[in-house]
Amino acid sequence: MNRYLTFSLAISMTLTTLAIPLRAANKPRAGTDSPNTMVWTNDDLERLHALGLICIVGRIGEETPESASLPQPYVKTQDPGWYAEQAAKLRDELERRRAQLGGYRQALEDARSLRKTTAGINLDDGDIGITPEAGIDFLQQRVNETQAELDALEDLARRNDIPPGTLRGQ
Repeated sequence: MNRYLTFSLAISMTLTTLAIPLRAANKPRAGTDSPNTMVWTNDDLERLHALGLICIVGRIGEETPESASLPQPYVKTQDPGWYAEQAAKLRDELERRRAQLGGYRQALEDARSLRKTTAGINLDDGDIGITPEAGIDFLQQRVNETQAELDALEDLARRNDIPPGTLRGQ
């Protein structure tokens, strides 16, 4: 008997809980029960504005300046300064890699001719090849990749009508 009483109490509590929001949804809201609707005119707005009760942000019919346009977002591919900066970085990297390749070749030539070398080859410097020829090929590949990046930057500048002298720092 006690079990049936608990079950019926739980069911009635659930139904009551569900019915409360439904009753609240049918009641009128604050401010909506008034049948009088206020229509605001420009004169009313002017009067309220003069009293400092409202702030009118924009008015219809005012002249808008024709020269006022939205500022254009910054597009780095249209900026000649950006091209000059990127080209300078790539030229520096290209020269550094060419110097590294030349130094490597010179060190190999010195070792082959058994001349006394003043500098060694840093074999702990990245993915250097196992054989001297593989090392030269690897360094040449780095030079070619950097040259390809510089060529791609020049193509992009040409498509965006950037003067060629900009990339050369002129």
